[in-house]
Amino acid sequence: MAGAIIENMSTKKLVFLGFFIFVLQVISIMIGALIAPSPTSAIRYLATKCINRHRARGWLVPWGSNRCQQVHSFDEPLAKTLDANDIVFAVHVPLPNMEMSPWFQYMLAVLQLDIAFKMINQIEEDVIITIDAGIAYRDDLMSEWTTKFHSVEHRPLRCIIGVPKTYENEGHFYHCDPIPFMELGTVAHKYFLINLRLPVNDTVNVGIGEIKDIHLVGIHQNGGFTKVWLSIKTVFSPWIFVATAWYWNRISLMARPPVLLEKVIFALGISMTFLNVPVEWLSLGFEWTWMLLFEDIRQGIFYSTLFSFWIIFCGEHLMDQSQRNRLSAYWWQFGLVVFGSSILLIFDLSERGVHLTNPFYSVWASEIGTKVSITFIIVAGISVCLYFLSLCCMVCCVFRNIGGKIQQLPAMPEARRLRYKGIIFRFKFLMLVSLACAAMTVIFFILNQVSEGHWHWGNYTLQVHSAFLTGIYGMWNLYVFTIIFLYAPSHKHNRNKSEDSQHTDIMEKPESQETQLTCGEQGPTKTYRITGKVAEE
Repeated sequence: MAGAIIENMSTKKLVFLGFFIFVLQVISIMIGALIAPSPTSAIRYLATKCINRHRARGWLVPWGSNRCQQVHSFDEPLAKTLDANDIVFAVHVPLPNMEMSPWFQYMLAVLQLDIAFKMINQIEEDVIITIDAGIAYRDDLMSEWTTKFHSVEHRPLRCIIGVPKTYENEGHFYHCDPIPFMELGTVAHKYFLINLRLPVNDTVNVGIGEIKDIHLVGIHQNGGFTKVWLSIKTVFSPWIFVATAWYWNRISLMARPPVLLEKVIFALGISMTFLNVPVEWLSLGFEWTWMLLFEDIRQGIFYSTLFSFWIIFCGEHLMDQSQRNRLSAYWWQFGLVVFGSSILLIFDLSERGVHLTNPFYSVWASEIGTKVSITFIIVAGISVCLYFLSLCCMVCCVFRNIGGKIQQLPAMPEARRLRYKGIIFRFKFLMLVSLACAAMTVIFFILNQVSEGHWHWGNYTLQVHSAFLTGIYGMWNLYVFTIIFLYAPSHKHNRNKSEDSQHTDIMEKPESQETQLTCGEQGPTKTYRITGKVAEE
């Protein structure tokens, strides 16, 4: 049997391949560090207080030729004659002399309220603020505004004050948590207009204090980062696709059927290819509001396949012949991965799925939803950490299993013994690389969940650095390519046959140590066949 490329490639070529992969990894990091800007930008807008005495349904614009009648402060004499229901807070996105772009991919918005303390109008505990919000768009400064969405939303108002509640301290401002407001899955228009009211009656918006101003913080992906990100995906997509097709063609040419490990490597290549496809190029010309949800689903499929691959990669080198090559042998590990992926999908659909019809919806809008979301993020972080620890334990067991086999090598002829030592060293090194890749993936997963949570918790300036994002993405592609290439069947059939013929006398002896090590089920590598004979307990 020819074996895999990882066994038959010369050390010189293998070192060159490792150096080539390392250089590409450094390049992917440097692209993010030196070329790409920060992944996201946060812009703060001060809402204009427009007067709408007759409560007309038209759109109120904060600036321009058709700007609304406005008050700059509620302390002005004009403002004293107004009812709270006569005020509409208007925000134009972006700022004057600027345009939004499809390159921004998405737009989030959170509200920051300036609320002054007054003894006769304090913020009550567990108070809910009601927001009548609408968003419109247009693509030039002369056309009319087109309504996009309108909704009445409820949000918890959480504020504290750092001074004693006395008459002397009236006028001090509360410290309020930002309020999650909106998420658009596409930025297909140049200008957006947001109008929001705080309707007041005997039961609505009572006990919310004296609001002085409303700030809106808009968060979007930087266009420069999007261009770099799509360029990287465009380069990696055909590369991994061709490598995956080439790998399966090599597998299909073998006389034996593919084993489980080879099938899951093929599945890993497919999931990486699916994640790489740069469909975002098409979203630049179409208003696809589902792109964020679709991207999360793609990443979830890749996570599930990658985590499953590591389980099988380690497990197949621990089990004996009677247990390996059966997916049912990993039923509980796969059950945990499927369960975790299902929870991720449900959580994503509960927010980004609803955003397809109502961008103002937020799972963080209720106390229960906030607690469930925070609990989910904490549990998800703990789960992936436990997964990594269990993976470390499996790698240690694999090394111990192989160590037991190495003790039998001295009985072999010198040339064969050195060859087996070299093969085992290569396998161990690849296993350590896999462990390092798993560690970085776990770190990326946790940071990704925390950064997304911080958009809602209030730290909207938190950004994962571009170099880390491009570096991790490059690492995934290079790792998948390395696994596909090294575990593909080798073409050096003739050399292996001639080499095996030189040792016919050894192979024909049932008692020989080499036969005892390698006999049994066929597999992709000698390490695979060695560990499958009798897995050491």
